[in-house]
Amino acid sequence: MSNEKSYQGSCFCGAVQVTVTGEPAGMGYCHCASCRHWSAGPVNAFTLWKPKAVQVTRGADNLASYSKTTGSRRQWCKTCGGHVMTEHPEMGLIDVYAAIIPDYPFVPALHVHYQESVLPLRDGLPKMRDVPAEMGGLGRDAG
Repeated sequence: MSNEKSYQGSCFCGAVQVTVTGEPAGMGYCHCASCRHWSAGPVNAFTLWKPKAVQVTRGADNLASYSKTTGSRRQWCKTCGGHVMTEHPEMGLIDVYAAIIPDYPFVPALHVHYQESVLPLRDGLPKMRDVPAEMGGLGRDAG
């Protein structure tokens, strides 16, 4: 049995429930147009996990998905439309939206795709043009 801590989350209505275990590969804010449009907000708070750390514990058959690009497969609840997660196959990671795991101690480390920002944030965190090199990006500063 693992000693790693687990956190539960769910969609808006609770029909889809997710458990994340351990520590995420990264946490931060995404400012790309796709995330903003998808979330209907100026920025998306992300937690990136290895697939083995993410388990849909209820309602897997109630998840719908859409892939605008090969880089992401966004998933939501068919009942309430609540966004749940995005699989990033090219990075080998799953973004479980920080907002759906309310008890997880979200500590953002950076901003990604900051050059697309519509809500400038002056929080002292690094601002990246894409994603860090270790996640498949070029790791360039937004300058």
